[in-house]
Amino acid sequence: MIAKHLMQIPGPPWLIAVVAIFFIQLTSALSVPLIDMVGPAGAAWLRLGMGALLMILLAPPPLRRVRRRDVPVLLGLGLTMGVTTVAFLASLERIPLGTAVAIEFLGPLTVAAVRSGGLKAMVWPVGALVGVLLMTEPWDGEANVAGIGLALIAGVGWGTYIVLLQKVGDRFTGAGALSIVLPIAAVATSFLGIPQAAGNMDLRVLGIALGLALMAPVIQYILEMAALRRMTATAFGTLMALEPAAALLLGLIILSQVPTAVQCVGIAIVVLTGAAAQRGGKREPLLRTGPIPIPPQTPHPKGPAP
Repeated sequence: MIAKHLMQIPGPPWLIAVVAIFFIQLTSALSVPLIDMVGPAGAAWLRLGMGALLMILLAPPPLRRVRRRDVPVLLGLGLTMGVTTVAFLASLERIPLGTAVAIEFLGPLTVAAVRSGGLKAMVWPVGALVGVLLMTEPWDGEANVAGIGLALIAGVGWGTYIVLLQKVGDRFTGAGALSIVLPIAAVATSFLGIPQAAGNMDLRVLGIALGLALMAPVIQYILEMAALRRMTATAFGTLMALEPAAALLLGLIILSQVPTAVQCVGIAIVVLTGAAAQRGGKREPLLRTGPIPIPPQTPHPKGPAP
């Protein structure tokens, strides 16, 4: 398989993971001009559609392995990915990239804390929420409520995506899940995306969308899988906590979104709580698909969890 050979990337796995992080956030930053051209739903549809075509070429979807009971979860995964992408890109119209990613990060962070077991783990998403409040600064009366709300929807979608992905992760790991789910997500976003993009599509727009789709999810996926082949899921998840900081940096460099000192403190809190939540999990490789590996539910001491 082409994708398998592409994953033989030399270099330390932590560096590969960090490069993957920057590819994800670079794609988000570079999506802002595309959003201006075709709207957030149009940008989401084009990115997901192009990404689906590229992934199918690299790793044909294992449709023969799909059972009837897999269909609802796979459809749910695709729909969730579509909603998450549209909501996140729509939030970028209203709030800075670093703030949007920090808010969105609350979703997977909460899932990771809940799955780690125990009330103590919930201190991390609560701490991250404090960081998000420092970033959004609602007390100054200028917070963009719509942008924050859309980023929260994206966060719920991201967390839901991880939960659903675990349900099929043992059957459709890595490229298997992605090459099935991406086309579903593209179809789901087409209902809003096509009307937004229809009157504004040209070769330039299609070229930009293809380039963004190549960066994420395709190159992002290859880098993440290459890193995960040589490091634990916990270590990988800890590095993924750097995403809000990467978003803040690229927002500054590419979009000229200058954070305040308070916002810098907020992003540091989000990153530290995200890393702490992952370090509290188990160290063996667990989930090798999805944006943040998380531990499975811990069995009840007296028997399996209901």
